[in-house]
Amino acid sequence: MAVTQLPPMALSAVSDDGGATQGILRRQALRESAARTYARALPIVPVRARGMTIEGADGRRYLDCLSGAGALALGHNHPVVLEAIRAVLDSEAPLQVLDLATPVKDAFTDELFATLPPGLAAGARVQFCGPAGTDAVEAALTLVRIATGRDGLLAFSGAYHGMTAGALAASGGASAAGVTRLPFPYGYRCPFGVGGERGAELSARWAEKLLDDPKGGAPDPAGMILEPVQGEGGVIPAPDGWLRRMREITEARSIPLIADEVQTGVGRTGAFWAVDHSGTVPDVMVLSKAIGGGLPLAVVVYREELDVWPPGAHAGTFRGNQLAMAAGTATLAYVRVNHLAQRAAVVGRRMLERLRRFAAGRPQIGEVRGRGLMIGLELVAPEAGPTAEAGAIAEAGVGAEAGQAGSAARVGLAAALGPVAYADWEGAPGGTSPYGESTIEVAPDEVTPCEGAWLTGTEGGGARGTLSGDARQVLGGGAPYPGVTRTAAPPADPALAAAVQQECLRRGLIVELGGRHDAVIRLLPPLTITDEQTEAVLDRLADALDAAIRTSGTRSRSGELPTAAGPFAPPFAGNRH
Repeated sequence: MAVTQLPPMALSAVSDDGGATQGILRRQALRESAARTYARALPIVPVRARGMTIEGADGRRYLDCLSGAGALALGHNHPVVLEAIRAVLDSEAPLQVLDLATPVKDAFTDELFATLPPGLAAGARVQFCGPAGTDAVEAALTLVRIATGRDGLLAFSGAYHGMTAGALAASGGASAAGVTRLPFPYGYRCPFGVGGERGAELSARWAEKLLDDPKGGAPDPAGMILEPVQGEGGVIPAPDGWLRRMREITEARSIPLIADEVQTGVGRTGAFWAVDHSGTVPDVMVLSKAIGGGLPLAVVVYREELDVWPPGAHAGTFRGNQLAMAAGTATLAYVRVNHLAQRAAVVGRRMLERLRRFAAGRPQIGEVRGRGLMIGLELVAPEAGPTAEAGAIAEAGVGAEAGQAGSAARVGLAAALGPVAYADWEGAPGGTSPYGESTIEVAPDEVTPCEGAWLTGTEGGGARGTLSGDARQVLGGGAPYPGVTRTAAPPADPALAAAVQQECLRRGLIVELGGRHDAVIRLLPPLTITDEQTEAVLDRLADALDAAIRTSGTRSRSGELPTAAGPFAPPFAGNRH
């Protein structure tokens, strides 16, 4: 059987005319907590599922690009997962054994270690945690604090690490004693107003300067925790060079580096683990979601020299979930043997390319970004003008004429920090990324109207611009520079994003929202998505975007999503995919 194909779904029609569905939803609203989230935006009652398809109690079918928030790497009820679960049930093995050794647990550990970065797998230790990523984050923080004898923590703006106290304190938006918040390289809305490689350099330099400043005010850090791709933060991939720089900075100062791969792991980003893209080997990896094959499971994997905590330093009743370990073993092996990470890279690249071409005709799509099958579209209100911080940047001098030397931004940032040499920074001639003049060309089809509205360029061919230090011409028309943030990005439009989500649902497509203002449409399809399903997702999303834009009263240039060769699925909820 081909990797992307599953047996036909044997789903019998469920026709309740919506009566049973509405009754269940009404009782949920009356009895469940006000803290419920997904159920508010997705008023459906799933009764059956296979692969990427969910069937509701009313008989409607949906393509699921939520995948249990990324927990279902193989989609719903994949045969190898069901077979593994049935084998444990039929064997009469205990289902829950705390942290006792079992053949099922041993097989899971073998398969997990076989997938880890080689530099970590050799001599690694694993701690089985309570069955949620947030508990594994708590375990990782306890581990490094005991190992280092320090209490501080380095975390990043926009991060999300979970809902328990320690994990929430490390997440963006929280104010917690002992946590030092560092700027994450968010290209589209760069905190330094420059973006691209330069913005990532400044982020790294900021961290380095702060750690070496005796008056910097940062508590001695027990560790640095980061996501290789910020998921809930808006699908923001960290540049590979920046990740390697964080590894260099932490290693030189004996600070354990913790990679939170709860959502990015098991092939999601086009590599088995997202850190594999950069070749970074962290000291600690926090893993959950897909490693349990859709069932609750979470672990921390770490270097053996950190294994100095005493028995019981972290524990949990349900850390011996045998069904999850069996399902996890089957999932890890299937992804590895069938090269689904590589397929995710190919399919994700194709989706990003087509969505970017689609966005070029719609200024309401500020940026399309992602890695592998972790994709986000940030929606904006272009008619509202640049954001407040962008206006302040322009006022400070970044909006001066292109080529003008000594702008306020350049003096305040580049001149103060100086050039930074990175031996392996992508695109840096000779391994150095100086703050000098550079000319960059981009093709017109790489530019969205929203991006082009705030940057200058020359007429004809590709767009062209000259940068002096950190100065950017952000006012006027033209095209931007590839990989460089549009410092005057318009404000986020969460209302439009919510409308798109509802229009997607009407067309039989389930998507998630994320980002600082819930203005990022997130796509997390299973790694087993077929070519036909890929076309259907893109078509339904495009139709939903245009419908929501029309309804919102904003305008979009006419034009259809470019079609690719191969089967095409019309955007109707009744289709089986």
